Amino acid sequence: MARVFTKLGKEITIAVKNGGPDVVGNPRLRALIAEAKAEQMPKENIERAIKKATDKSVGDFKEIVYEGFGPFGIAYLVEAATDNNTRTVANVRSYFTKCGGSLQTSGSVAFMFDHKCVFRIKEDPAKPIDIDELELELIDYGAEEVFKQEVEDEDENVTVEVCIYGDYTAYGQIQKYIEENGYEMLSGGFERIPNVDLKDVTPEQRATLDKLTGLIEDDEDVTNVYTTLKPAD
Repeated sequence: MARVFTKLGKEITIAVKNGGPDVVGNPRLRALIAEAKAEQMPKENIERAIKKATDKSVGDFKEIVYEGFGPFGIAYLVEAATDNNTRTVANVRSYFTKCGGSLQTSGSVAFMFDHKCVFRIKEDPAKPIDIDELELELIDYGAEEVFKQEVEDEDENVTVEVCIYGDYTAYGQIQKYIEENGYEMLSGGFERIPNVDLKDVTPEQRATLDKLTGLIEDDEDVTNVYTTLKPAD
């Protein structure tokens, strides 16, 4: 949970730096605040992240993408938010080296991933969403895939969410449709989805790759890690 809050805090700070602190005029900030609330992030954490964007004593966070290969030919794409690229790139390179991989130059693996926007909206049990009708409407706004999924919380309560995927450039249009039609947005962000065949590995190889992924994910500057490794059965 602490890691989720840290990640959201950095993204909120960056959103404010890029679009200002006014949620009315900053759709990315609105989506992040909605996600923070859905994750039960304390209000003071959200306010601190917004304030940090205007604090001159705090470094200027920038979003950076690192690309590399882990062992066994697995491609890695790492997203980070850092105020010190020299520190972060050195750390990320050391993780690859330690596990038999290597950090590569920009463009080395990015083409193996499609950059998508993704939204999650909550379904009101009293007003079920017609998924086919919603998908037909959203296609005009750039949506490529719309589906429902059941989510179980820690207390085993099940809620239904609608997931919407679209091209990276369709983010603003899809968010506008969601807000104008009164849907409760749980999150709105971006994902990198592999567009190549995922690679399977032996249990021993997977252990090494899991170690590398864990080292990268545990870095405080890293926000997301994507790979071409086939999920374990």
